[in-house]
Amino acid sequence: MPSPATLLPQAASTTDDAAESVTNAASFVEENWATWLSIGLRILLIIVIAVALRSVVRKALTKLISRMNTSAEAVEGTALGGLLVNAERRRQRSEAIGSVLRSVSSFLILGTAALMVLAALKIDLGPLLASAGVAGVAIGFGARNLVTDFLSGVFMIMEDQYGVGDKIDAGVASGEVIEVGLRVTKLRGDNGEIWYVRNGEIKRIGNLSQGWATAGVAVQVKPTENLAHIREVVQQVADTLAKETPWDERLWGPVEVLGLDEVLLASMTVKVSAKTMPGQQFAVERELRWRIKEAFDAAGIRIIGGAPAPGDEDEAPADQAAAVAAPSALANPASPQSLATAPIPPAPAPAPGVRLPK
Repeated sequence: MPSPATLLPQAASTTDDAAESVTNAASFVEENWATWLSIGLRILLIIVIAVALRSVVRKALTKLISRMNTSAEAVEGTALGGLLVNAERRRQRSEAIGSVLRSVSSFLILGTAALMVLAALKIDLGPLLASAGVAGVAIGFGARNLVTDFLSGVFMIMEDQYGVGDKIDAGVASGEVIEVGLRVTKLRGDNGEIWYVRNGEIKRIGNLSQGWATAGVAVQVKPTENLAHIREVVQQVADTLAKETPWDERLWGPVEVLGLDEVLLASMTVKVSAKTMPGQQFAVERELRWRIKEAFDAAGIRIIGGAPAPGDEDEAPADQAAAVAAPSALANPASPQSLATAPIPPAPAPAPGVRLPK
């Protein structure tokens, strides 16, 4: 066991080392505290400015979206608001655009603040940016379909190509739009089925609910009918239809008799057209056909395919022999065709003592 005399120098040495370490640390802190304080204040200022700027931008975007929805509700309350603006369509479109803008603004602001913080800490950003670029390229290549769907959805919404309530033909599916998303568009088909169509798969869009539609009716009559009489009857039907509810709202233009669309030996086709509210052309066509048929029957105008009128001499009686098949040549047993189908008789047996040649 060492004696107390030998322990005193070791204790003194340890005390001197500790004092020297404390002195060095104090001097190091005294020399660098200003730099650390400056860096800390700079980082704190960057974070405060980024958070405040992000909050201001998001509130401004939210107020802008709310103003868009308010203006849509105001227009919808007018006489033609229901035809021009769909509140649900405008709401989904504005919310989608607002979500995209808020996400982009937050990413830009916070990403820039993070890079500024790393630069303030004197961290080399070259390798970090290079690694992020390579990772971004790899992720973009692996999720290219997702990126395509997202970008297509953004541009479709911003360009207002279609919205909730529109009836569209998207190529891969058609129906009424019930939801518009950034990645998927949801359609309800004519039979009630729901189609989920990725926005990146839509190459062309036919919107049947924007602007106006055209109702076209073709009526085939006999070529001996009076064209002036036909025009007069159809015009009376059109004038009556345009004055009745709800057809007066669905018709956006006069019903026009375009004239003869086709002239054949046994028939001629009269074409009728009208400009209608979007999506109401089929209802107008059915109603026009119904009324034109009733008006033609009342006026005695013959429609091709209808029942013949009593005492009509224009039509020759049907040939009853047309339904009888032509006689077959095999029915006559003396005909060459019948003889050719008869079985071949067997060869006669040879006489006794006669040898057949080999």
